[in-house]
Amino acid sequence: MTKVLEGIRVLDFGRYIAGPYCGTLLGDMGAEVIRIEKIDGSEDRFLSPITDKGDGALFMQLARNKLCMTLNPMKPEGREIVKKLVATADIVIANLPPDTLAKMGLDYESLKAIKEDIILTTVSAFGRGGPYANRVGFDGLGQAMSGAMYMSGTPEQPVKAYPPFIDFGTASLSAFGTMAALFERQKTGKGQMVEGSLFSTALTMMNGTAIEQAAIKRNRVATVNRSQTSAPADTFKTKDGWVLVQSVGGPLFKRWADLMGEEHWLEDPRFKDDISRGDHGEIISERLATWCAERTSAEVLSAMEEARLPAGPIMSPQDVLDDPHVAARGLFQPTEYPGLDVPAPLMKTPVELSETPGEIRSRPPTLGEHTDQIMNELGYSAEEIAELKEKRVV
Repeated sequence: MTKVLEGIRVLDFGRYIAGPYCGTLLGDMGAEVIRIEKIDGSEDRFLSPITDKGDGALFMQLARNKLCMTLNPMKPEGREIVKKLVATADIVIANLPPDTLAKMGLDYESLKAIKEDIILTTVSAFGRGGPYANRVGFDGLGQAMSGAMYMSGTPEQPVKAYPPFIDFGTASLSAFGTMAALFERQKTGKGQMVEGSLFSTALTMMNGTAIEQAAIKRNRVATVNRSQTSAPADTFKTKDGWVLVQSVGGPLFKRWADLMGEEHWLEDPRFKDDISRGDHGEIISERLATWCAERTSAEVLSAMEEARLPAGPIMSPQDVLDDPHVAARGLFQPTEYPGLDVPAPLMKTPVELSETPGEIRSRPPTLGEHTDQIMNELGYSAEEIAELKEKRVV
C-alpha cells in the first residue's frame, strides 16, 4: 500500500515532545525520518527510564518509525554533515531557540541556501516577536499562562494537567502545518517556514473562555471537575470507585431527570438551559453524587448507558492496559525493544485514514543505530566515519 509521505525525508532535530511527535506523525504517514541525536544521547531519550541502558517510556512512543544518527552540529565537521543531510531532505524539524538554530546552520536562510525548496518546521515556547520571544519553556508554561491552570483545580490550588497536552497539541498542529506546506510546495515548488508555539496552542485551547471574558466579564474561577456551562457534568464517587458523567444539551438533561425519576428538574427555571444549569451545577452535582454513592461503578455506568448518558469510569494506567475496548480495537501495538523485558504498548496513529492509514513499521532506534548507514549514503568511507567518531563529531 502506498504511503502518503513515501519518498519524503525528514531531519528531526527535535527534543522532548513538541518537535519529535511532529516527526512521529510524519513518519507514521510514510516519511523517512532521521532523528539527529547528541553523541551521548539526548535528554529526551532518558525520561522515565524502562531499560537497563536508561531508554525511556516517552522515547518509545516518539521515536518509532525513525532512524537515528548521532551528530554534533556545533563542530565544523558536523556543520558540513548537516549541509550534506539538508541537501537530501525535504523537511527539517527543530524545536530550538533561534540563536541555536543559527549556530547549527538550521535557520531558514541557511537551509534555503542549501536546498531552495526546503521546509523548516520550528517549535518554540512563545513564538517570534513580543517580549517573551526568547524565553524557554515546556508544556506547563503553556498551561499556566493561557488560563488553563487557573480554570483547573480550585481557586486556592491551581492544577496542571498530568498529560502534556499542550506539547502534543503543538506537535499535531505543527504536523498539520508541515503537511500544508508540502501541499503548497507541490503546487508552486516553493518551500517555507512553519512555526508552532506552545503558547499559541494553549491560547487556542482556551480561546472560548477568553472570548467570554472579553465579551461579558464572567470572571470565572475553577470548580475542580464540575463544568460551568452545562450539567450534570462532574466526577462522582461510587461504592467502589469514581465515574465521570458529562451531559450537554436539553435532551440529555431530560434523560438524566427521567433516570432520577424527578420531573421537577425540568420545571425549575434555574435549569432551563445549559448555561443556567452550569450556573447552578453544584445543586445538580449534589443530587447525582447521592445517587452514585448508593451504587457500584458498574451499576452507575450500566444505568447511564441504558439512559444513553455519556459516562465512563476513572481508570488507572493499568486499567487502560486491561481495557476490553482498547484490546478489541488493537489501539496499542506491542513493540519489542532491546533491553526491554516486555513489548512496549505503542499507541498507533491516533487519526485513521481508510485508504492510506498511518502505521508503526519499525521499533524506536537504539542510540546511533543508523549513523554508519546514513554516513555511507552521504559518501563517507568507513575510515572517515571512524575518524569522525574518534573526534566525537558523530
